[in-house]
Amino acid sequence: MEVSKETAKSDEWHLVGRVSSFPDIGLEEKCRVLPGCTIKSIPKTEDPEKSRANRLSDLDDQVLVFKYKGFLHAIDNQCPHSSFPLKQGNVFDIEDIGAGIRCFRHGWKFDLFTGKGDRGPHKLSLWDIDLRDPSSVPDGRSSSNDKEVWVRRHAQV
Repeated sequence: MEVSKETAKSDEWHLVGRVSSFPDIGLEEKCRVLPGCTIKSIPKTEDPEKSRANRLSDLDDQVLVFKYKGFLHAIDNQCPHSSFPLKQGNVFDIEDIGAGIRCFRHGWKFDLFTGKGDRGPHKLSLWDIDLRDPSSVPDGRSSSNDKEVWVRRHAQV
């Protein structure tokens, strides 16, 4: 698991790694997020002092990126219900229509494609994902076999 910090505008794209750096956790028996995820801290504010003022700021600023059954997912690393880190959650199939994540703390479930929760008005924050050709590789040639994974906060409507 990789954790890195970056300060930037919330609408900017951020590189989180190559597709090959995300093992497919759907191939594991328990489908825990933690072993196959990347966590990147991208503060919502450009002022680090304002971000530190909130005791949950570190978790509040984190994006959790992982691959499940061939699909890359980028979500806030906190449960919208209890602010518990979702990196400790379990991923599961939702009857032929997609996948969800269950918060380890209270068992609340959220759809990984829509963000919708199984109870209450709480909704999981999804991030936009863009797969790009790498700008360069060590030998100077470009290779499209292993795309770069870029994320940004989903625009609020």
